[in-house]
Amino acid sequence: MTPMPTPVKRRYDATRRRQAATRTRAAILDAARDLFTERGYTATPMTAIADRAGVALDTVYASAGRKPDLARLLIETAISGTGHAVPAEQRDYVKAIQAAPDAGTKIAIYAEAVTAIAPRLALVHSIIQQAAPAEPELAALWAEIAERRAANMRRFVANLATVTPLRLDPGRAADIVWATNAAEMYQLLVGQRGWSPQQYQRFLADTWRRLLLPG
Repeated sequence: MTPMPTPVKRRYDATRRRQAATRTRAAILDAARDLFTERGYTATPMTAIADRAGVALDTVYASAGRKPDLARLLIETAISGTGHAVPAEQRDYVKAIQAAPDAGTKIAIYAEAVTAIAPRLALVHSIIQQAAPAEPELAALWAEIAERRAANMRRFVANLATVTPLRLDPGRAADIVWATNAAEMYQLLVGQRGWSPQQYQRFLADTWRRLLLPG
């Protein structure tokens, strides 16, 4: 008798499943952002987020976690501009800053990056700022993000110092960058005073050059 051929096992392709999971999480984050903006963080139940995203409540928890986890994801994705958190050292603009040959170019790259991030982060900042007094987890989260930003600013200033002497002590210089690139500054100048994003970007770059670099 001729032996039967051994069935060939098909390699499992998880690409479609990963893509579906990515779309689901994006829908959940969009729903959370919209509802937090419309109703406020505290007044938005997780069931409403599930309904708006068109998924089961268990799917929200499995994909994004609890409501404070959703807030963290909104911050992280606002910073990265992608559907997931990206460590600072892996971001394209950080790599470009590190590769730039002179301080002026490094500052220009960073001002452009901050201007792109600021509109996304400003919206999330407003949500968290309003809810933080009644939500200790959110207050702690925002403090954590602020301290992480401060550490990143120290790295940015240290990188500037590799190509030029600075006008200020590195710690003071990092604090200036930390304060001026905050979402609150964008809200004030663009959101309330009507500056264009291009004007804001030029302001950041000019401010940092004047205050940080030798004349």
